[in-house]
Amino acid sequence: MAEFLGMGGYAGYVWSAYSVFFVVLLADALIPLWQRRSALRELAARLRREAARGASASAAVSASGQPSAAAGATE
Repeated sequence: MAEFLGMGGYAGYVWSAYSVFFVVLLADALIPLWQRRSALRELAARLRREAARGASASAAVSASGQPSAAAGATE
């Protein structure tokens, strides 16, 4: 077993290459997940802002159907 782990004197190179490979493999799997989560979070925030803006604009319309002065100022 020690001979296998020693890799014929090249253990430092071999095991560091394996470790770099697995780190890159793990990053390659996780980074798209993090990017997706971030994109979904940004999209949800944008939808909340647009919904809040739509709610405030519709609240500014008076009962007669005419926009109030506050609605005209924001558009």
